[in-house]
Amino acid sequence: MLTSERKALILARIRTDGRLVAKTFAEELSLSEDTVRRDLREMAGDGLLLRVHGGALPIQPDLADFSTRRGVSSDEKRRLGTRAAAMIRPRQIVFLDGGTTNAEIVRALPRTFAFTVVTHSPTIAGELEHHPSAEVLLIGGRLYKHSMVAVGAIASAGIATVRPDIFFLGVTAIHPRHGFSTGDFEEAAIKRQIVSQSAETWVPATLDKLDAASPVTIMPLEAATGVIVAAGIGREQSDLLEGAGLRVERAS
Repeated sequence: MLTSERKALILARIRTDGRLVAKTFAEELSLSEDTVRRDLREMAGDGLLLRVHGGALPIQPDLADFSTRRGVSSDEKRRLGTRAAAMIRPRQIVFLDGGTTNAEIVRALPRTFAFTVVTHSPTIAGELEHHPSAEVLLIGGRLYKHSMVAVGAIASAGIATVRPDIFFLGVTAIHPRHGFSTGDFEEAAIKRQIVSQSAETWVPATLDKLDAASPVTIMPLEAATGVIVAAGIGREQSDLLEGAGLRVERAS
């Protein structure tokens, strides 16, 4: 088999499965594992995939720092934020994750009734400075600057004291096999804890996050209540999410 053919098959496998295990792939094609690993090294050097222990993951675009991402909004995120905010009911305890999409939720929060917002993101809390009816509880801890959220033991202890009615979870990727994922182990652990404390977990996600996998799994798809996506989601993607037991809310 030509090198170009092997590499094309590697990319096809990663697109289909969200990852590639070098040993398994080598056995399937009757190749040496060393050959597959050499291909992966070369492809990683060319920016075609991300090398990880035992195999490879899809390449993820480099994420800008939070202040840069906060300055870049989109109509899609605004629509997701508006749909998510409309799900909140009077006197609920709402936990808001960090991230630019959740910042759009803050901007669309209802102002005609009282509710409580809990967050471990100082930027989310700051957005609520002038909100007339929201009580704000800020969880502290070690600041993970990339996402501007608190992580670690102090944050975990604070989260353990609250029982949110609804949690809006931020993720960087969603994959039918690898679930919801992100790029940092500590941040993923905090997200899992908030999910375990919450009655419902909803994931607002732009369409570019679907059928992708980031290095650190947060949880399987079935652990969430549902996802909030743009109305333009494809039928196949929608069926995969619903097949995992998720409710799919479309933001028009």
